[in-house]
Amino acid sequence: MTASSPQPETFLPLTQPVFHIMLALSNSEKHGYAIMKDVEAMSSGQFKMGPATLYSSIKRMLDAGFIEESDDRPDPDLDDQRRRYYKLTGLGLQVLEAESRRLEQLVDLAKARQVMTFS
Repeated sequence: MTASSPQPETFLPLTQPVFHIMLALSNSEKHGYAIMKDVEAMSSGQFKMGPATLYSSIKRMLDAGFIEESDDRPDPDLDDQRRRYYKLTGLGLQVLEAESRRLEQLVDLAKARQVMTFS
């Protein structure tokens, strides 16, 4: 990161949809529908994202430089060429890490205040 690059913490806190999308992209490039299905699976069905939320979030994330469209495409015989694939940028990964640390600190605080019980 250069001296003029923003610090990841300046983008925090992330909205729930943005955090989930970034988490879904953390292990591989995905197209929109695959992102929605991954978010639903990661949250055990507790967080479902519709297309409007997904694509408005993706637009903001592209504009912020958190994600970018991927030039890599699967085999055309196995994929619809209209699909756009997205991947995290270096800045996006740094922001995801910073938000994960922020959330971890909140959970630690909840534990310390005995708000949560763990087995």
